Amino acid sequence: MSSQDETKDGLEKENDQKHEDDGYEKVCYMCRRPESKAGPMISMAEGMNLCVDCMQKAFDSVANGSMDFSKLSNMPYMNLNLNDLNMMPPVTEIPKKQKIKKKQKEQPALTMKDIPAPHVIKAMLDEYVIGQEKAKKVMSVAVYNHYKRAFLGSEKTEGENEEVVIEKSNILMVGPTGSGKTYLVKTLAKLLDVPLAIADATSLTEAGYIGDDIESVVSKLLAAADNDVERAQKGIIFIDEIDKIAKKKQTNTRDVSGESVQQELLKLLEGSTVEVPVGSNQKNAMTPMATVNTDNILFICGGAFPDMEEIIKERLLKKSSMGFGAVLKDAYDKDRDILSKVTGEDLRAFGMIPEFLGRLPVTVTLQGLDEDMMVRILKEPKNAITKQYERLLSMDEVKLVFEDEALHWIAAEALKRGTGARALRAILEEFMLDIMYEIPKDPNIGSVVVTRPYLEKSGGPLVRMRG
Repeated sequence: MSSQDETKDGLEKENDQKHEDDGYEKVCYMCRRPESKAGPMISMAEGMNLCVDCMQKAFDSVANGSMDFSKLSNMPYMNLNLNDLNMMPPVTEIPKKQKIKKKQKEQPALTMKDIPAPHVIKAMLDEYVIGQEKAKKVMSVAVYNHYKRAFLGSEKTEGENEEVVIEKSNILMVGPTGSGKTYLVKTLAKLLDVPLAIADATSLTEAGYIGDDIESVVSKLLAAADNDVERAQKGIIFIDEIDKIAKKKQTNTRDVSGESVQQELLKLLEGSTVEVPVGSNQKNAMTPMATVNTDNILFICGGAFPDMEEIIKERLLKKSSMGFGAVLKDAYDKDRDILSKVTGEDLRAFGMIPEFLGRLPVTVTLQGLDEDMMVRILKEPKNAITKQYERLLSMDEVKLVFEDEALHWIAAEALKRGTGARALRAILEEFMLDIMYEIPKDPNIGSVVVTRPYLEKSGGPLVRMRG
């Protein structure tokens, strides 16, 4: 390559880099504030930017200092060339993950056409999520109302309706392990094309203690939105294992990971403006900060709430334990849908504080999965795991078939493991390993049938050759 071509390539790369940087805010090297907060920046060598405030402070410190700069010329090594010592200037370039996207001058207006109706949201969920009809219906309405609220907030209205304030429709999901809480939220965020952040409540602690800060969940959402603050402010935050921050019933120490966390989450759930580090979970002097308003962020909290069924049964039996209408103690033992009867009273008895529950007005309950639902999960969704394996083998021009008896065996085995739908993939991974390894060896194989005897280790899969 000639020197001319190298120069041309270098200029093109430089222009591409400059064009990319134009989409991000400049950040002051000293105070780490973006230009949206600090104002215009003074650009210097090596990607260093200084805000006017920091530059003025530097000038003031020099002007008010006691140092005699006239003596600098007589000091040794002042005329030394650092290049001779192979000393490079410090890197001042901010990593891409810490860059903040510029606010668009013309934001596309949020219109009612952009908000899918509840029946449309549910229809989309039906393609991916099997069963849980009540949960899908409740979530569809809650999400629809939430984004209508965001639309009203962005629209400047005049008249009598200005006095009507629509409160946030944050959601609390209650359901056993593996019932599809996380999957339902992930699918919802994907269908709505909004950023999603998933946080584990078990890692959250009160500010000042070891663990993740409460506001770290907003940092995760900002990262999921590619540091676009405007997009992040219309995203979804899912806090899993929310039952793990229940109030400790008997403790002599400060409850820094229980009730205190619930208290600190209140301001985020209700809507507030928070300063969060960009590209990091930890606040420090070298990390740029961004201001995020949580007012239009949809918060969904989910948890298994173990032993909640017993709390519900105790409440129901207490109310109907006397008189002619009294029920037997075992009347609710066979009720598979007992979680749907959960109330705020039950959740408070579990250890959730009233103020926290008040910020989660919509409660969604999910049923535990039975064998028939497991089989449907294996076959029917658009991205069903059996369809994924069929797609993988079709790339080797091999047709993969699962017998119904085999699917029922997998479902029954998954129920034994007690981890819900998560067990389905683990079981299939175990039995599909040999098939995925052996089949590509022989190009003459046309189809493979997974049978129950193969799963029971009393036989093998049916292999049919081409032609």
